[in-house]
Amino acid sequence: MAECFAFNIADKLLGTATSLLVDQVSLAGGVYAELENLKDTLSAVKAVLLDAEEQQLNNHQLTDWLRKLMDCFYDAEDVLDEFGYDSLLREVVNEEGFRRKVRHFFSTSNPLAFRFKMGSKIKGIRERLDKIAADADKFNLKKIMGVPVPVIGPHREREKTYAFVRASDVIGRDGDKDKIIEFLMQSSDDDQENMSVLPLVGIGGLGKTTLAKLVYNDARVVKHFDKRMWVCVSDEFDVTRLIKEIITSATHNRCDDLPIDELQLCLRDELNDNKFLLVLDDVWSKNRDKWLELKALVDVGAKGSKIIVTTRDKLVADVMGTRPMYELKGLSDEECLSVFIRCAFKDGKDKRYPRLVRIGKDIVKKCQGLPLAVRTLGGLLYLKTNENDWVRVRDSECWQLEQKKDDILPALKLSYNDLSFDVKQCFALCSLFPKDFQFNNVYLIQMWMGQGLIQPSQQKEEMEDIGNQYLDELLQISFFQDVDQFDDTRLFCEFKMHDLVHDLALLVARPDCCTLNFDCKNIPTKVRHVSMPEVDWPEKEEEKVLRFFGKLNNNIRTISFPDIVGGPRSESFVGSCILRFKCIRVLDLQKSSFEALPNSICNLKLLRYLNLSHNINIKRLPNSICKLHHLQTLILERCVSLEELPRHIGTMMSLRLLIVKTQQIALPPQALGKREVKVGRRCFNSLRLLGLLGCDSLESLVEGMGTFTALRTLIIMDCPCLSSLPKNLPALESLAIMSCKSLDLGLGNRNGEKEDDIRGFGRLRILILSELPKLEILPMWLIQGPTSNTLLSLFIAGCDNFRALWEEEEEESPSLSSSILPEGIDHLIALRQLKIEFCHELSALPEKMRNLSALTHLTIKGCPKLANRCKRGTGEYWNKIAHVPNLYISYYSDSDEDSGPFLSKQLVERVKRWRNRAFCNSANRTV
Repeated sequence: MAECFAFNIADKLLGTATSLLVDQVSLAGGVYAELENLKDTLSAVKAVLLDAEEQQLNNHQLTDWLRKLMDCFYDAEDVLDEFGYDSLLREVVNEEGFRRKVRHFFSTSNPLAFRFKMGSKIKGIRERLDKIAADADKFNLKKIMGVPVPVIGPHREREKTYAFVRASDVIGRDGDKDKIIEFLMQSSDDDQENMSVLPLVGIGGLGKTTLAKLVYNDARVVKHFDKRMWVCVSDEFDVTRLIKEIITSATHNRCDDLPIDELQLCLRDELNDNKFLLVLDDVWSKNRDKWLELKALVDVGAKGSKIIVTTRDKLVADVMGTRPMYELKGLSDEECLSVFIRCAFKDGKDKRYPRLVRIGKDIVKKCQGLPLAVRTLGGLLYLKTNENDWVRVRDSECWQLEQKKDDILPALKLSYNDLSFDVKQCFALCSLFPKDFQFNNVYLIQMWMGQGLIQPSQQKEEMEDIGNQYLDELLQISFFQDVDQFDDTRLFCEFKMHDLVHDLALLVARPDCCTLNFDCKNIPTKVRHVSMPEVDWPEKEEEKVLRFFGKLNNNIRTISFPDIVGGPRSESFVGSCILRFKCIRVLDLQKSSFEALPNSICNLKLLRYLNLSHNINIKRLPNSICKLHHLQTLILERCVSLEELPRHIGTMMSLRLLIVKTQQIALPPQALGKREVKVGRRCFNSLRLLGLLGCDSLESLVEGMGTFTALRTLIIMDCPCLSSLPKNLPALESLAIMSCKSLDLGLGNRNGEKEDDIRGFGRLRILILSELPKLEILPMWLIQGPTSNTLLSLFIAGCDNFRALWEEEEEESPSLSSSILPEGIDHLIALRQLKIEFCHELSALPEKMRNLSALTHLTIKGCPKLANRCKRGTGEYWNKIAHVPNLYISYYSDSDEDSGPFLSKQLVERVKRWRNRAFCNSANRTV
C-alpha cells in the first residue's frame, strides 16, 4: 500500500532538485543539464500520479508500475541527498579557510571527480525513470495539476492499558458494569474454587477495556477486595513478565532484577490469603500450558478472589474462563449518537446544525455500535460544518468494503484517507514500533525528520513545529490517544496508538516497513525500514548478524531496536551496517554495549538520526562523527561512561537535537583546552533542543559569538556543579531546570551588585524550576527583561528556600530592602499559568498579583505558610487572586501523608522516563 506515497515523494524530489539547481549553477561535467532533465521527467510523472494512486485499488498492473516508480524515486532521493551532503561539505570547507580547501581538492573526495560521478548517477536515474514513465500511457492516466486533495479509498495490535477512566466520559455501559460487579461480589459456591475467572469478550474497539476500568474503579469493588491489580497482557503471554507486572501493580515497586524463583515467592507472598481482583487486559494467547502456569502461581488468595480477562477471541475465553464468558454487545444507535456528537461538536454546538445531526445519525448506524469507530469518525468531522464533508463520509464506498472478523479498518481507513499526504507518511512509519509502545513527541518527530518526511514550505518554519502540527492532526482523529503531557506546555508529551490503528499503519506501510528478527526467513525484497523489537541476540553474534543482514537489500533507510531489553553488543554490528547500508537515515542502537563506534561511521553520509542511549560502556565518540553533516539528532542518554564529546561537535551544521550525559566540565567542548580552538563561525548554532541529563561534572555552558543562537528548548537535570546559564540565548522558548544544587539564576545579592541581566531570553515562553536550593526569589531578568513580555507558563516546585515571588512584598522581613526594585511582578503581562508546589518557605504574594490580567490558571499546593492566607473569600490574599478563573489552592502541610514536591516528582519522573526509555518501548512502565 506504500504506493500511495508516490505523489508526495515526487513532489519532494522536485523541490530537492530545484534547490540544487539554484545552489549549484556552476556545476561541471553536464551535471546541471542532467539535473534539469531529471526535474522535467519528475514533473511529467507527477502530473499523473494522483490518478494512478486512485485507480490502483482495482488494477494490479498499475500497482506494480507504481511500485517500480517508487523504487526509482527512492534511489533518486539517495543520489540527490548525497549531492546535498557535498553542498554541506563545501560550506564547511569554505568556513575553515584556504588550507582546508586545498586539502579537500587533493583528497579522495575531490569535488570535480565527485561531480562527474554524480552526473553519471543522475543520468542513470533519469534514463531509468524515463523508461518507467513511458509505460504510463497504457494506463490512460489523467493529468492532475495543482494542490492534491486526499482521496477516499478502501489487521491486530494494542497499546498498553492502565486502570484509570473517568466514568463521566463513558456512555451506555452502566448496565454491563452492574452485572459484572454483581458477579464480583458473589461468594464462590464451589468449595474447590478459591478464584473465579470471568472472560469479557467482544470484537476490537467495542470497549472491553473501558468497561473493565469502570468496574475496577467502582467504589463497591474497591471496598470489597483487599488488593486490586491491573496488567495488560497483549500478544505475548510471557509468564515472567506478567509476574513482574502483577507484583508492580500490587506493590507499586519494580522487581526487574529478581530471579524467577524469588519472583514467584514474592508474588505468592503478596497474594496469600488476600481477596484480590486481577484484571488481565487484552489477552490473545491460547497457550493453555502458560495460562495454567500463571494460574497456579496466583491461586493462593482468599476465597472470593476474582480474575477478569478481556479478549477478542472466544477460544481464549474457553481456555482461561471458569465462568461463562460475558459477551459485550455494541452500543445502541442512540448511545453512539451521543458519543458522536461529543466528538464532532464543541459543547452544545450541535443544536445549531440540525441537518448535520441528521446526517450524523446515518453515519453512526454504519458504525455498528463500535465506540472506537464512532470516536474516529466524530474526530474526522470535528469543527467541519460543510454539509458536503458529512455527506461524503456518509456515502463513502469504504463502508461497503467487507469487514473481516474483529475489524473496523474501513472506518479507520476513512480517517486515514482524510489526512494530508505528509501526515500519511509519518503515520505509516509508526508501524515500525511494537504494540504497547508509548511514543514521545520529541523523539517521534525527530525520526520523521530523519526520514525527510517534514519539509518546511516557508523559510521561517521550524521542522519541529510542523511535526507538532502533524501530531495534532493524528490526535484529533484519535489515531493517537491516552495523551500524557505536562499541562499544556508540550515539553513532555507521551501517547499511545490503539491496536486497530496500529493494524492500519501496518497495512499502509507495506512493503516498505517491516518488523523482523534474526530468524526471519521470508524478508520482503522491497523493505527499506527495519524494526527489530525484542530481539534475542545470538551467542555467535557477528556470524549470525552478518548472515542476516546479507538478506536485506542495500538500500535500507532505518534500523531500529525499539525495546529496552538490549541492543547490539559488538562493534562489528555497526561496522557491518556501515559497510552495507550507505543510504541509512535512522540508526537506533539504544541499549547497546559495544565500547566504541568505528571511525568509519563518517561513511554514513545520509545519516540523520543516531541513538546510542543507555550504552554503559562507550567512553568516547570518534572525531570522525563530526563529518556527518546531515546528522540532525544525537541521543547519548545514560551513557554513563562517556567522558567527553568530540572536540568539534559544535561544528555539525545540521545537528538540531542533542541529549547527553557526559563527564566533561564545559559545553561547547572547545572551551576545555588551554587555548580556544578556532572553529569558524559555528558552534551549536543549528541546535534547537539541548538536554543535559545527569552531567555530574558540568560547570558551565560557555557562550560566545554564534553559540546556541537557534536553541529553542533547554532541559537541565541532575547537574550538581552547574553554576550559571549563558546570558544570550535569543531563540530560547522553553527552559526546564531540575535538581541543580549549585545553579544561581542570576539574582546575586539583594542590592543588585551581582545581578546577571540576561537580556538574551527575549522569547522565553515556558519556565520550569524544580529543586533548586539557591532559588530564593525570582531573578530580576525574568521580571524586568524582555522575557516579561513573552512568558506564558511558570512552574516552581520543591525549592526549599524559595520565599517570595517578588521582594517588594517582604513586609515581615524589614531587613530586606525593596526600594531598589522598580515596578514588580505585574510586568509579566503575558503570564497565563502559574503553578507553585511544595515551596515551604513561601509565605506571601506580591500586591501586584491582582494586575496579572492574563493569568487564567493558578495552582498553589504544599505551601503551608501561604495556603491559609489564600482561602477563598476569607484569606488576606484572596483579593489578590480572586480574578483568576481557574484556581487550585491546596492546604497540605508537612505532616500530610501526600506531602512532597508533586510537580517536581511529576516533571522529574517524566524526564527520567526519557532517560530510562529514550526512544524505546516503555511497555507502560512507570518510574
